[in-house]
Amino acid sequence: MDNNQTSSTEHNTDSNPSRSKRKTSFLILFLILLVIGGGWFAYYQLYGKFSQETDDAYVDGDLVTLSPEISGTVSKVVVDEGDYVEKGQVLVSLDNSDAKVALQEAEAKLGVAVRQVRSLFAMSDYTKAKLDTSKVEYNQAINDYKRRQNIVKSGAISEEDLTHYSDQVDTTKSQYIAAQQEFKMSTSLVDNTVIETHPAIKAAVAGVRKSYLSYMRTQIVAPISGYVAKRSVQLGSRVQPSSQLMVIVPLHQVWVDANFKESQMKDMRIGQPVTLTSDLYGEEVEYKGEIESLGIGTGSAFSLLPAQNASGNWIKIVQRLPVKIRLQPDNQEQYPLRIGLSMVAKVDIQDTSGKVLEQTPQTEAKYNTNVYQDILKDADKLVAKILLENLETSSTAAK
Repeated sequence: MDNNQTSSTEHNTDSNPSRSKRKTSFLILFLILLVIGGGWFAYYQLYGKFSQETDDAYVDGDLVTLSPEISGTVSKVVVDEGDYVEKGQVLVSLDNSDAKVALQEAEAKLGVAVRQVRSLFAMSDYTKAKLDTSKVEYNQAINDYKRRQNIVKSGAISEEDLTHYSDQVDTTKSQYIAAQQEFKMSTSLVDNTVIETHPAIKAAVAGVRKSYLSYMRTQIVAPISGYVAKRSVQLGSRVQPSSQLMVIVPLHQVWVDANFKESQMKDMRIGQPVTLTSDLYGEEVEYKGEIESLGIGTGSAFSLLPAQNASGNWIKIVQRLPVKIRLQPDNQEQYPLRIGLSMVAKVDIQDTSGKVLEQTPQTEAKYNTNVYQDILKDADKLVAKILLENLETSSTAAK
């Protein structure tokens, strides 16, 4: 009996430490889980519920397709893919021989038109002077006839002489009427105009401008600064106005299209700040931005074959809405982004005072270029030079 009591005592002594260890382990595990749960709850309450994140985001930007405005043969290609170009820089040159000949012909036609219109104004002045002379001669003939008509009874002049003066009245009257018609005809060709505003001059000026534009368009320039991509133009190729020569990508104006689930969009507003990272540079490099616009429709709604949800085999799929994020210039010079790069976007949705949809209409151009405006200015200078060379004096132009 003493041996049994001793064994039982030893067994109880061995089991107590094991139970204590298990209890301690469970307690530690419970505390760890409690800390993790408390930390997650605190994170969600303080930060997590005020942000939405997606990795379905990509860099997007303008793709400016460069096409010729006239047909021609390529004689020079200045750039290649990946090259940086400045706005207004000549990128491709076309053979300008035909355009140069057409411009010279248009210049000659304008000079001829100016001289012809000058002759029309001179003819108008001539017919006006002729009309005045005919009127004076007609009035003079009438006066001579009336004076002699009063003295014919006294016998101072014969009836034959009076008839002669009567015929003179008829002749000068006919000449006066003819002068009036001639004056009307010549005046109708220049009425209410000066040389510069005459229709013939305007038509010739338009011809010069058109030929000058065609001549200048043999030099194809960059409408915007950026980087060359998808160059397809080759030397000696015959290009048409619809052909694509290359694409210019302004990487300094890129944005991010982030596709959020519809369940994430409830508290998103225009203007909310966004933090972004790219797969290219990793999480160490962050980009700052803000929501510029929220999607007007889901991707499936604008697809080539939109979903037919009224069909009997419909299955609900969570849709995504595109969110356009405008990037701030921070880090873009040191860590430039490229079109199509994958991004991770995290939106701070704590401030919900912004708008869901833009309410103010856009009245000013978001994008513009002035590289084509100076061409017409130079054309107008050429027109003014031709006009000056073919006008008699400045006073003639002012008539």
